[in-house]
Amino acid sequence: MSSEHNFDLPHPKPLLIVISGPSGVGKDTVLQRMKERGLPFHFVVTATTRPKRPNEVHGRDYIFVSKEEFAGMIEADELIEYAIVYGDYKGIPKQQVREALASGKDVILRIDVQGAETIRKLAPEALLIFLTTETEEELVRRLETRKTETLEELKLRIATARKELQRIAAFDYVILNNDFHLDSTVDSIRAIIDAEHHRVNPRQVTL
Repeated sequence: MSSEHNFDLPHPKPLLIVISGPSGVGKDTVLQRMKERGLPFHFVVTATTRPKRPNEVHGRDYIFVSKEEFAGMIEADELIEYAIVYGDYKGIPKQQVREALASGKDVILRIDVQGAETIRKLAPEALLIFLTTETEEELVRRLETRKTETLEELKLRIATARKELQRIAAFDYVILNNDFHLDSTVDSIRAIIDAEHHRVNPRQVTL
């Protein structure tokens, strides 16, 4: 007489996914395409003190706040992490991330390399994905063609980006974000997240 055993498969837990990489690699563009494709993730909106650019929408692209408001968020311990980025403050609202994880959705943070390493310390089970270009020269070319900074600011961004490229070992996965292959980049991110949900020992994210 045969007996049947049902496997007790673990129910996928929501993941905290950090998408990072050097300045100019195209993090915002990748996230925008993920949103356009209607992927079932919660995209965390970063708070920032920098001025709003003409095409940006408050609450969608960033939460735009004054330096006084940002200082209040720091004092009230409302941010998971924050940093000064090229003279302006950026930070991740804690409540937004906790509520999204509690809802069962995978949560995606778009964050710079320094911030990603801070998240790793706070949430060791976070999934860290590093976007990069084929060569350092390609990254410099992208920064130069953006034409959104002064020459001094551009030099600072290039120097910072070169340093950030050296931090790749702190991440779990690396993806080449090649020009004109945006959907391939998004497909790779989805494949990584899907594979992570099939791990025998799943990540247990706590914040």
